[in-house]
Amino acid sequence: MSSRRTRSVLAAASALTVLALGVTACSSADSTTGSTGTAAATSGKIKVVASTNVWGSVLSAVGGDKVEVTSIIHDPSADPHSYETTAEDALSAQNSKLLLGNGGGYDDFFTKLADQAPDAKKLVAYDIAATGNENEHVWYSLPSVEKVADQVAGQLGEVQPESKQAFLDNASAFKTKIETLLKKVIDLGVTHPGTKVIATEPVAHYLLDSAKITDATPPAFSEAVEQETDIPVTAVNEVKQLIAGKQVKAVVNNAQTTTSITDQIIGDAKSTGIGVVDVTETLPAGVTDYIDWMSKEVDALAGALNS
Repeated sequence: MSSRRTRSVLAAASALTVLALGVTACSSADSTTGSTGTAAATSGKIKVVASTNVWGSVLSAVGGDKVEVTSIIHDPSADPHSYETTAEDALSAQNSKLLLGNGGGYDDFFTKLADQAPDAKKLVAYDIAATGNENEHVWYSLPSVEKVADQVAGQLGEVQPESKQAFLDNASAFKTKIETLLKKVIDLGVTHPGTKVIATEPVAHYLLDSAKITDATPPAFSEAVEQETDIPVTAVNEVKQLIAGKQVKAVVNNAQTTTSITDQIIGDAKSTGIGVVDVTETLPAGVTDYIDWMSKEVDALAGALNS
């Protein structure tokens, strides 16, 4: 059995939205973080670049109307692990004042881009988070996103000192929203103690951890999916047994990567009446706000646990 992952656009409507905005899978023009793309609209703004639109949304939240954000990856079908940069990407990096990457081996392409911008300030979310965990999906760690927001505010304040207080205020407002959302996440653990779930891929690890929800996925299954290798038959069978016996409350599914095995698991869960919670690695087309995106995913998780 092969666990080779296939990146997929989440829905036809999303694809149409992307096309309508003139975005292609390999384009570095940002259409999801508030950048207008016109010289007049962005005149005088600080040029900042993020590896994905998730971190682009954080730059936008902190920078507000004083930044022009370019997110290299903003298409659900683009895989950060294998993304090949373009000349346009390099130019964006070279013209930027601040670059924000994920790190942790997730977006190595961005490290190369950052090397081409020696004068720009650089932030790496994984390093800032310092979770002590090898899981690189730190944008699902709400406390880590708060730390990144503080660092962004500090760096932007150095670039544009006269706007330092505005950046600090924006970061404070953003973190207040995160704290409200984090309380909601923590409350899930209080109302659903001992709850177990299966995850097709450990993308939302930090979110589940904050909620004190146990990821019961066999380690061999998770490791094979992450490494894009064959999933052991014993691990697949163990997952199927957990679902068939309703020993888990939900399946947390990375909707941006698919395999024949994960498709089977999702099908089994639905037929058994177990909730499926879709999570993603980038903001859906048309979504620009981190809080809005994450809130919907937390609501979906809560709905599955309450069913």
